[in-house]
Amino acid sequence: MADPRPSHDSLPRHDWQSRAIATLWQGLSGWRPASLWRLARLTGPVVERLSKRERRVTRINLTQAYPDMSQSACQRLARDSLTHSSATMLELGFAWRGAPERVAASIQEVHGRELLDEARRQGRGVIVLAPHFGNWEVLNFWLSSHFPFTAMYEPPKLAALDPIIRQGRERQGASLVPTNPRGVAALLKALKRSEAVGILPDQEPDWGSGIFAPFFGRQAYTATLLPKLVARTDARVVTGVARRLPGRGFAIHFLAADERVQDSDESRSAAGVNASVEAAIALDPAQYQWEYKRYRKTPEEEQQLPEWRQFRLYR
Repeated sequence: MADPRPSHDSLPRHDWQSRAIATLWQGLSGWRPASLWRLARLTGPVVERLSKRERRVTRINLTQAYPDMSQSACQRLARDSLTHSSATMLELGFAWRGAPERVAASIQEVHGRELLDEARRQGRGVIVLAPHFGNWEVLNFWLSSHFPFTAMYEPPKLAALDPIIRQGRERQGASLVPTNPRGVAALLKALKRSEAVGILPDQEPDWGSGIFAPFFGRQAYTATLLPKLVARTDARVVTGVARRLPGRGFAIHFLAADERVQDSDESRSAAGVNASVEAAIALDPAQYQWEYKRYRKTPEEEQQLPEWRQFRLYR
């Protein structure tokens, strides 16, 4: 009798990619952070050598952010950054599928929690700006373990990974909502209940959902959702990151956001958001995901868009 299971050749390429990634996550879920870091130090140089795009974008962004840095120092920082990015990818299985008590034990330090506790005592919600720094999935784990927490979620391109990612992010009680007006409404409701919500402040939004604001001295298209949430809820805004402690685990940091984030003017608020991200990056620049094309959209490109593409969402 023929084997009813599909052969390797008959499965779509994306299915095999999803299976391979899921298997990797499961296999690494039981590793200790120290072991994952050692593995990242081995794979990081390989990633730098083989991933020409990531290497090039990382160096360009670092040159923009630190124009006075020497070329050799920039190259070292780029190499360290790609090693940390490798560590983040390797740690996803640990953050999403590792035993909760082991993930909790990996968090060695928590700084600035009083910012969240004070806001909740005042009956205010908390908006956590969570940039792509360190391991943001560990930050999600900690937040959803300690507070009612809601975050926007966009399914991955590899649809087969969606259940794994969703389950991993929700397993400590986080509520995931879509990246659309319905999701914005859910964030507003959570803030009015004096809960915490998470926003990615450094992800480039679609046209019509942002405004240009300076980020390390260069105009970057920045989401304008934050001032709308603040204006309607009087929420407190903090920046939150999970900084990697190589070989030991993680340190959670909550930093008071730049005061401009509370401004009703979108331009000033967006500038405050980017300044808040810069302050978080200063904790350890190597742990920021510099390979992301933060300056992909340009003001010149916006001027050439048809008027309907410039319409602002979430008014």
